[in-house]
Amino acid sequence: MHAGLCLLRLPPRDFWALTPVEFLAMTGGMRGRSAGMEKAGLEALMRAFPDG
Repeated sequence: MHAGLCLLRLPPRDFWALTPVEFLAMTGGMRGRSAGMEKAGLEALMRAFPDG
């Protein structure tokens, strides 16, 4: 409810009229998942931002 009414600022009648699939699409749940960071990317971040 918070996502629909507060973050998306939908009027209550529009929020309650959404199907679960429509709500999922509006909140970004239908985007593909990224593969994540590879080892080279992690090592580059560790060099750029070393732990003191």
